[in-house]
Amino acid sequence: MTIQSKRLSNLEPWQDPKKHPYVSIKNLTKTFGGRVVVNDVSLSIYRGELFSLLGRSGCGKTTLLRMLAGFETCTSGRIYIDGIDMTDTPPYKRPVSMVFQSYALFPHMTVRQNVAFGLIQEGINKNEIRERVNAYLELVQMSGYEERKPHQLSGGERQRVALARSLVKQPKLVLLDEPLAALDKKLRERTQLELVNIQEKVGVTFIMVSHDQEEAMTMSSRIGIMNEGRILQVGEPTEIYEYPNSRYVANFIGSINLFDGMIVEERADHVVIKAPLIENNLYISHSASMPVGAQISVAIRPEKIILTTEKPTGEYNWTSGVVRDIEYLGDVSIYHVQLRSGVVVLATVINYVRAAERPIQWDDEVFLRWNPANGIILAL
Repeated sequence: MTIQSKRLSNLEPWQDPKKHPYVSIKNLTKTFGGRVVVNDVSLSIYRGELFSLLGRSGCGKTTLLRMLAGFETCTSGRIYIDGIDMTDTPPYKRPVSMVFQSYALFPHMTVRQNVAFGLIQEGINKNEIRERVNAYLELVQMSGYEERKPHQLSGGERQRVALARSLVKQPKLVLLDEPLAALDKKLRERTQLELVNIQEKVGVTFIMVSHDQEEAMTMSSRIGIMNEGRILQVGEPTEIYEYPNSRYVANFIGSINLFDGMIVEERADHVVIKAPLIENNLYISHSASMPVGAQISVAIRPEKIILTTEKPTGEYNWTSGVVRDIEYLGDVSIYHVQLRSGVVVLATVINYVRAAERPIQWDDEVFLRWNPANGIILAL
């Protein structure tokens, strides 16, 4: 095998031009009473992905999921699953299962009856139903709970039953609508990893809707950021976080510091930006593909900023200010530093020592500096 072919074999499906999408959404639009809720969305999702649609409430992500399930009709556009046009196919004929935020378990049925319900409706042999129900309850670690009813289960246990009920039908696609929203923080974090492990074991394609950034970043192979019915950016979690393509995405994912400025020097390997609200020019060690004089923003994540009481050397990538607030979060503290211009910059510091022993406190004069590679250039 050549070096080139080795490299190609390591490509993710969405990076390989030879791979075909498993779910293909083409120019999908949905309007309600003249209001556009999903606006000309096109997406390619590949077999075995756990793909997340992430956005604020009302951005259109749940409507998009419901159109994939067949619960909402499309105003225009097409939906293909495994190469077959499903746009006009009714929900009960689609190879799709959906896990709802409320789990939608039948309260009068036992766990076993809930999981078996869809198979019974399809007229599957009783022996096969029993075997499949047992297998999928074991998969989601719910063996031994077969005769309990939903009110006798915790939120996490009900979530597992709902997932088993979806998977037992062996669908081509599983849709999850805010599946962990009803769980407390600790249980949600544990269930995130369990859900990913289950998805990897069964190899089914998952599409999940979420407004929880941490959840989407933790679980997803790729994320689609939605706003006002449109997909703004699609990428792996690291790509979305480290290389947002717009101010909206940069602001939506995590915390960010934004400095407006103008490009005053442009070279193949760097650009220099003059930002009026900070003391020194910004040196970014990659090309912005924008001309001198272009008005842009520079985004810098708080964890990329180094906080110090010693004045940095050099003429680029540092500024000074006064600590106005400190958010103590246990493992880290977020310092709110007010610059001379009045702008407040956030800097995240790992708590290596206890709070009482911190070398930098409220009202201290400090310096902030950052690496030339850590600035992100965004168009205004």
